[in-house]
Amino acid sequence: MQTIKSSRFTAEIDEHGAQLTHLYSNNDHFDYIWNNPLWEKHAPILFPAIGRSNDDAYLVDGKKYEMPQHGFAGDHDFEVVSHQDDQVELLLRSDGSTKKYYPFDFEFTVTFKLNDSGLQVAFKVDNKSNGDLSYSLGFHPAFNVPINGEGSFDDYRLDLAPASQSLDTYEIVKKPNPYRSGKVTKLVNYKNGIVDLDHNMFEKGLVIIKNTGIKSVKLYSDDTEHAVSIDVSDFDHVTLWTKEGANAPFLCIEPFNGLPDVYGDLVELSQKEGNHHLSVGDSKTYQCLINLH
Repeated sequence: MQTIKSSRFTAEIDEHGAQLTHLYSNNDHFDYIWNNPLWEKHAPILFPAIGRSNDDAYLVDGKKYEMPQHGFAGDHDFEVVSHQDDQVELLLRSDGSTKKYYPFDFEFTVTFKLNDSGLQVAFKVDNKSNGDLSYSLGFHPAFNVPINGEGSFDDYRLDLAPASQSLDTYEIVKKPNPYRSGKVTKLVNYKNGIVDLDHNMFEKGLVIIKNTGIKSVKLYSDDTEHAVSIDVSDFDHVTLWTKEGANAPFLCIEPFNGLPDVYGDLVELSQKEGNHHLSVGDSKTYQCLINLH
């Protein structure tokens, strides 16, 4: 476990999956991040796939490769490249175990840096292969709601800025696992940039919002001075989720570059909807800023 600190916050990161497990307020002595057996994860990193692939697999030039839900990065130990008081850098390199699922050479670096405003998380993908690298990347942090035990889940709202008249979401179907149906619907509980939270909106599972200009998502309530604001400018979609049917006191706010499959046939990786691509020798860095109040 890696621990980093600023004057206001402390974060703990597990090398297994490069997963953020705790994000503490030093002054008020509470944890922003979910820790409970009801859902045993905290803030998994999704790479090189997001959600379910049809038959938990996909094709590369017609050859079938298995792909676990949300990819395999969360199941691997990352190498600690550097560790300072307020920052840690972790690295996953392709090897024989990754090539069983994903027959490409890559480096995937995740850097966590704390300051007095919150946590900066940077994801860098390097294409070390001899062809196009097609991948998805997502961040899946679960925040305690209520924050610091103040108020209840239904007292909280999301401010999606800048506001728009309406927002599109991808309809989810369960087969029994969640896939996209291929249809687009409107985000419920949304008006003038604000989503009023309730557990009923997650009855079908995750809510994937098409990011048509959303820069930030703020989780807040009138019952507390504390809030969480996430800069999602580098991501194509914003996904919301809590464990359906459980009235669970947490909310995942997930920046996505990539999508689960539409239910149906296996998909060629190079044509997978929502994937990002890197040419030979190129790299790309994505930032997610979590501002804490």
